[in-house]
Amino acid sequence: MNLPNKLTLLRILIVPIMIIIFYIPWLGNHYLFNYTVDGNMHGLTWLYFIELLLFMVAAFTDFLDGHIARKRNLVTSFGKFADPLADKILVFAAMAIFLLNGSGLLPKGPLVPLWVYVVMLIREFAVSGIRMVAARNGETIAAGRTGKWKTAVTMVAIIVLFLSGLHNAVIYVGQILIYVAAILTIISGVEYFVKGRKHILESI
Repeated sequence: MNLPNKLTLLRILIVPIMIIIFYIPWLGNHYLFNYTVDGNMHGLTWLYFIELLLFMVAAFTDFLDGHIARKRNLVTSFGKFADPLADKILVFAAMAIFLLNGSGLLPKGPLVPLWVYVVMLIREFAVSGIRMVAARNGETIAAGRTGKWKTAVTMVAIIVLFLSGLHNAVIYVGQILIYVAAILTIISGVEYFVKGRKHILESI
């Protein structure tokens, strides 16, 4: 197994570690940094701090394995399959943590609203299906610019939300970014449908 594929596997293995850490109560109840507002304790928990470090390591392996694979011509079928899968697993695991833990301000509720999670999940299933059908017909549908923006904004939003305990302003920024990511998700999903509509509608 070449180095890029090993890095991809590492990224996948980080996800169950993130999930296990989520279920350690002490980490969510103790602060690396804290402050008091109106008698209520706020701050950056050890849980979010460790999850942030793991997420950033995983995100860095994503950049690194792609760079090495292209530079050394080590692109493999396994890499083409596993790399985007690893990215999706990582992102949805992080967003699930925000869905289950942490309070948002736009509006009150979880840091990542359920509708945002569902919209992004549906988009990924739909795009994967469109690509699969197109591939069977001998056509490859490449990621568009909006899809790349969506990925970048989502990654930044997740990093910011892991830092949400620092200040309410950070929560606002993180939630605005996740809403922007949701909008880009919808737009890029429509773009994929337009590109692959002939494959989807040909049998109707």
